[in-house]
Amino acid sequence: MYLAAGRLMASRHGVKGVADEGGWWPDFTSNEEALDVLVQAIEAAGYTPGKDISIALDIASSEFGKQGRYHLALDDRTLDSAAWTDVLLGWLDKYPIISIEDPLAEDDPQGLADFTRQAGGRVQIVGDDFLVTNADKVAQAAAQGACNAVLIKPNQAGTVTETYDALLAARQHGYATIVSARSGETEDTAIVDLSTGWNAGQLKVGSFSRSERMAKWNAAIRLEDQGQVRGGFSGSSVLAGQPR
Repeated sequence: MYLAAGRLMASRHGVKGVADEGGWWPDFTSNEEALDVLVQAIEAAGYTPGKDISIALDIASSEFGKQGRYHLALDDRTLDSAAWTDVLLGWLDKYPIISIEDPLAEDDPQGLADFTRQAGGRVQIVGDDFLVTNADKVAQAAAQGACNAVLIKPNQAGTVTETYDALLAARQHGYATIVSARSGETEDTAIVDLSTGWNAGQLKVGSFSRSERMAKWNAAIRLEDQGQVRGGFSGSSVLAGQPR
């Protein structure tokens, strides 16, 4: 799948390189074009979009959104929170998106709560910038009705204890959990052990290139080979917003 996507992007759009988390770095003219190419890449690899492979997005809306206004540079337009939510909902209708991280900016809790109310029953909505692996913020988000999943980053919290507290808070409020690496990484594989030991359900370490990413995927495979992963591969059932 990764290689099929790379070949497709290189032939149509040009690939400038590999980004810091191992993903391809193409030159698209719109957000929709990127999503179209992902669907085409799934098909080119011999899989069925939405059945065999689905799409997970990290929108990182805080990078282009502030105080309820979202500037889309490629489209040269600025949208309010409601209009931006409509764009996201349109993508959910059109593409096989199964998880979406930071769809609204961290300073737009009402927008995030509104989006969760409208989409939380059909897609995983992950809080990263909004929750920063903090148990108190997870509790606040639950009270606001924002998100249905939490990204768990040990070095974002600062200590293993604080990280675990955030994970426990997520479980207390019925949120799915994803133990995650960071953009800047080493070949250390401790987060794989934490994800497995805590039975987090999901692991996010980057794409299938760069040694610091592959070290973690390989560590996860070894743990499964050793019988350390409870129940084996769970598929989409571990994602929030998905039928169980």
